[in-house]
Amino acid sequence: MLTVSGLETGYGKKQVTFGVSMEVHVGEVVAIIGPNGAGKSTVLKAVHGLIPVWQGEVRFTGSIINGCRPAGNVSRGIAFVPQGNRVFGQLTVMENLDVVGSELSRKELRSRIDEMFGIFPILKERRRQQSGLLSGGEQQILAFARALVLRPKLLMLDEPSLGLSPNLVSIVLEKVRQINQESGVTVLIVEQKVREVLRIANRVYGMRLGKIAVEGGPDAILVGDTLKHLFLN
Repeated sequence: MLTVSGLETGYGKKQVTFGVSMEVHVGEVVAIIGPNGAGKSTVLKAVHGLIPVWQGEVRFTGSIINGCRPAGNVSRGIAFVPQGNRVFGQLTVMENLDVVGSELSRKELRSRIDEMFGIFPILKERRRQQSGLLSGGEQQILAFARALVLRPKLLMLDEPSLGLSPNLVSIVLEKVRQINQESGVTVLIVEQKVREVLRIANRVYGMRLGKIAVEGGPDAILVGDTLKHLFLN
């Protein structure tokens, strides 16, 4: 579904990634792990078109999307949930879900929101509540649901556990697994809670200093000193 080849990009004149290559296949949960500053979030931003690709190639379902704007990538089927609880805090849960469906008919939007309420019953319970009053975990789940209303092919998540308690981290990541298994959405997730995300990932890329340092299945990543070398050396 997604192929990143030799990606080089950064911010201003500062280069952050150096020849990053990875693949995400249909139906997978693929995790990107690594220490702070490794370039993990930068990869997601480049794929989504939030920052330019300096060198290399990004392909989605076979088509090159280098230089495409985020709105165009959303139309292609890529949804991106950035770091933090990015909900409209002054709006209700229902209004947060409504706002992304401007190009859908009311009937279709209602159907899709009802589908989200089936996946996330807590949102149905809180549908008239102001979103800023939700717990951190509930706001993150609302951010997932808002992205899923558009029925993306690929859901990219940037540290969904950020700022959450250990208990809420488990709940949120289990929801990611549920989204993947029940909705068939392919997931690319950047996450600092390494052992937790390895429980839901099919494959893992470990980044260090802007490069891919290790890749493989979650069991292989846990063997020996792989994590120690990735995070401590």
